[in-house]
Amino acid sequence: MTVCTWNINSVRIRLDLVKEAVERLQPDVLCLQETKCQDDKFPMKAIRDLGFPHIALNGQKGWHGVATFSRLPFAAVDKREFCGKGDARHLSVTLGAEAGLAVPFTVHNFYVPAGGDIPDPDLNPKFAHKLAFLDELIGWEQLALQAADAGAHTVLVGDLNIAPLEADVWSHKQLLSVVSHTPVEVERMARWQAAGPWVDVMRRFVPPHEKLFTWWSYRSPDWTANDRGRRLDHVWTSPSLAPHAKAMTVLREARSWEKPSDHIPVAVTFEV
Repeated sequence: MTVCTWNINSVRIRLDLVKEAVERLQPDVLCLQETKCQDDKFPMKAIRDLGFPHIALNGQKGWHGVATFSRLPFAAVDKREFCGKGDARHLSVTLGAEAGLAVPFTVHNFYVPAGGDIPDPDLNPKFAHKLAFLDELIGWEQLALQAADAGAHTVLVGDLNIAPLEADVWSHKQLLSVVSHTPVEVERMARWQAAGPWVDVMRRFVPPHEKLFTWWSYRSPDWTANDRGRRLDHVWTSPSLAPHAKAMTVLREARSWEKPSDHIPVAVTFEV
């Protein structure tokens, strides 16, 4: 079972890139974030033509939005609203017996708020929203129970908009006061991860001391020149599923495709 996550930054603009990524990675489940598309405007036929007959959507006009596509049927689909804002930032699907699985396999797809530019909740409402969103995640008991279930196969993926480790950013010292790597965000992410507990499976393939990036700013005229990236996209699993993670692909070359997203796809393959 290969699960892929990607902040596509507008699915309708980048359908050709989705096709390219699917051809290269061959995911069974594809999770997109920042789709920027209402559900009734979603390019369903194009996604089905890529081999995904099962589609779950949580979208809104022009902003945010998450979508999950599967080659296998869904046993359940769910979504959750955070902070009473009505923005589309979460979607979960479960694959079960109809998908040929003895143990249900649940995938949570998240798009955590970016938080703006000023890391002060009193001066920046977007940063206050991000912290409140994380607080709700920390307190979401059902999500933690799914991870803690000794037999659970649960995956949590998405653009979590936090680079927690020193090697998740190009310069730990210079980014300590930059939104996505500030101590207050990193501390909340650690509490969220511990609440599961969730296993950061990407770091099972790349040691925590080695640089690992999934995002490079559009502001850089040549992202490859100085490689000033961050790891904002994550794949976490329930503890019982982590040992079943057998391979990972971080599709770095996607950042150089024509009209790219500023994020790249990450795919992890599990033996289930």
